[in-house]
Amino acid sequence: MDRLQANSRKYRAYLGRERIAPVGYNFARRGEWMKKRTLFAILLAIMCAPALLLAQSDRPRPSEFAHTFSIVARDPVTGQMGAAVQSHWFSVGSIVTWAEAGVGAIATQSFVQPSYGRDGLDLMRKGLSAPDALQQLLKADNSRNVRQVAFVDAQGNAAAWTGSNCVAAAGDLVGGKTNESRKVEGAPQDGTIHVGQGYTVQANMMIDESIWPAMDKAFNETRGDLADRLMAAMEAAQAAGGDARGRQSAAIVVVKAKPTGKAWDDRMFDLRVEDHAEPLKELRRVLNIARAYNHMNAGDLAVEHKDNEAALREYSAAAKLAQSIPGIDKSRVAEMNFWHAQALVQMGRVADALPLFRTAFQLHPDWVVMVPRVQKSGLLPNDQKVIDRILAQAPKKE
Repeated sequence: MDRLQANSRKYRAYLGRERIAPVGYNFARRGEWMKKRTLFAILLAIMCAPALLLAQSDRPRPSEFAHTFSIVARDPVTGQMGAAVQSHWFSVGSIVTWAEAGVGAIATQSFVQPSYGRDGLDLMRKGLSAPDALQQLLKADNSRNVRQVAFVDAQGNAAAWTGSNCVAAAGDLVGGKTNESRKVEGAPQDGTIHVGQGYTVQANMMIDESIWPAMDKAFNETRGDLADRLMAAMEAAQAAGGDARGRQSAAIVVVKAKPTGKAWDDRMFDLRVEDHAEPLKELRRVLNIARAYNHMNAGDLAVEHKDNEAALREYSAAAKLAQSIPGIDKSRVAEMNFWHAQALVQMGRVADALPLFRTAFQLHPDWVVMVPRVQKSGLLPNDQKVIDRILAQAPKKE
């Protein structure tokens, strides 16, 4: 039995699964040597890490793909600025679209370098025009030939770049009656900066070269506010064939012409569809819902300023718009009716409020239990007769 175990051990050692130390082997000495070797390896890794990171920082990585179509634009009447995008990539709006009130809007795509958004806005905030800011950033980017970037500033200057190695079909168009072309100093073969006015449309990895001209045409022919025109350009791109790979996510951001000092208040729309079979259709639906809630917010603000008539107009507009949206969840409309009714009660117009309460309770019965809670918070009068009249609008239990 001992011989069999010894042979088995030798066989495992032969296979490399177990090593047999020679007689007299100094394990303590070997342990010290192994500690020194491990410490040396760790120090070497720490010293080499910064160099490795720098060597890789300019290389496009697969996780930075955003083959897509987008538009950046400024409304010449209102001064609003915005950007919109669709791609066959998850959460494209989190890296591609950038905008700041009083500064500009940016789209950075293809092999995305998000710093174009951050640094581009910073340069334009400091006074550089969109074309000059874009040119400065491209000059410092060794991977510019795989970038696609577009800038528009608060004065309406627009610039777009499509790197020479962007995946076809790829291209851009800029607005304005007169256009200018620029090259990046020292790298004329990497691409061309197209300079114009008002807006830029750009796309890469498209089904064919009809996509960005279709966007250009739709943006110019559509009437409405900036958000509507941005969406029209995007929908035209999809109708023309869109991304060769399909579609997955979309986003839109629109900011005011002038900053208020409250960044959260400067964004009129900031909406994303992260993963959807029809992202533009869903983005259009969400945009319409956002418009309804913008009316609700305006109504609340009017109440704060004691402008009752303006508040009621805004609340009515919100409910009317929400009800017109196909497939909207009933609870959304119920809440709008509830707060509209609550505002009427606070204005002393209880009789006008009751039909709205009735509608809210019918659409979403759980709002009934909210009445005493809202009263406790001081948002309904401490008058039990009024509360009883409101609760009487609830559907009768069978």
